[in-house]
Amino acid sequence: MSVRAKLSAMMFLQFFVWGAWYTSIAVYMTNHGMEKLTHWPYTVNPIAAIVAPFFLGLVADRYFATEKVLGVLHLLGGFVMFAVPQATGAPAAFILLLLVYNLCYMPTLGLANSLAFHHIQSQEQQFPLIRVFGTIGWIVAGLSIDFVLGPMLGSGPVPEQTALPIYTTAAASVVLGLFAFSLPHTPPPGAGQRVSLRSIVGLDALAQLGDRPFYVFIAASLLLCIPLAAYYNFTQIFLGNAGITKIQATQSLGQMSEVIFMLLMPLFFVRLGVKRMLMVGMGAWTLRYALFALAAPHAIFWLIAIGILLHGVCYDFFFVTGQIYVDKKSTPAVRGQAQGFLVLVTYGIGMLIGAQVAGNVYNRILGGATSLTLDQWPSFWVLPAGFAAVVLIFFAVLFRPPAMASGAGRAPGKAS
Repeated sequence: MSVRAKLSAMMFLQFFVWGAWYTSIAVYMTNHGMEKLTHWPYTVNPIAAIVAPFFLGLVADRYFATEKVLGVLHLLGGFVMFAVPQATGAPAAFILLLLVYNLCYMPTLGLANSLAFHHIQSQEQQFPLIRVFGTIGWIVAGLSIDFVLGPMLGSGPVPEQTALPIYTTAAASVVLGLFAFSLPHTPPPGAGQRVSLRSIVGLDALAQLGDRPFYVFIAASLLLCIPLAAYYNFTQIFLGNAGITKIQATQSLGQMSEVIFMLLMPLFFVRLGVKRMLMVGMGAWTLRYALFALAAPHAIFWLIAIGILLHGVCYDFFFVTGQIYVDKKSTPAVRGQAQGFLVLVTYGIGMLIGAQVAGNVYNRILGGATSLTLDQWPSFWVLPAGFAAVVLIFFAVLFRPPAMASGAGRAPGKAS
């Protein structure tokens, strides 16, 4: 198997593992008496993302080959996930096990990215074509839940209400853990360097990368992830309230559009440049939530579907463009630190704040009921729509790197 094929398979499994549980766990918890606690998996997930840079800085960047650390973490995570359904009757233990699992998983996002970047020459041209297999993995996970596990249950509960997606995650994580040891050797880039708190949390990388445009990018990334958290937690519940039974398959429409836009990203980089791409991504999040709010009272499926299909623009133009922008500004010595810092800011601090804010807003609107009515959902969705719009304006006004001032087509970050 070629290096590119191995990296593509790694991305496929990396996001299959995440997609199998992340968009179904709230439905599972709601069906097992934990309907007011569904924001907690989306809280422990970013807590783990905050811890991830410490692990990357202490271990992955200095002492062990990246592929070996990736393999060990996925094996450990798989074994923990097998235990999660056993704690369903004890919410505190259930959430604690999910925290332990995420402490294993979240560092692997930065590891997978830095491993891939280490073995390619052109970030803009090659990385999207490798990363797209991660999106395909997420799609396959979602479709498998509804169209493979669903028929196994017959006329019983929908798969998302059972522990089958959790067990699917556990099994896939073990498979990826074993596969990781066959990935190309990637030596620790920081071997022999002095260990310090600054380097572990990415402050050394920030000092190297930092300029005003980069600080604006980081601030906007953190702020945008606050409203983003509402999508991952509550869309699955919203779809159920709207009468949609194939929840995972419906949400997979977003990843299907993501594949298309991922493949088109090299062209968009030439046409738009990094600033316009990030702005389009931010605008898509605003539009998505507005469509959900408009669709909710009458459960208008085509508006919901368009909102989900926008995921290709929402995710690729924001997250993937951001990863490439950071890597273009990095040197090999701080590549892992820089990617870890971005994970801390976005999947960590931003998503942590967002999960708690969204959960508390949802519970306040919920009152004593077990779920929101369709007439109540617009009051929920309009808030992240407005927040995302404000972040878009902030970024558009303040993000002015020299490379972007003269037009699109230059490599992101080269002149910064």
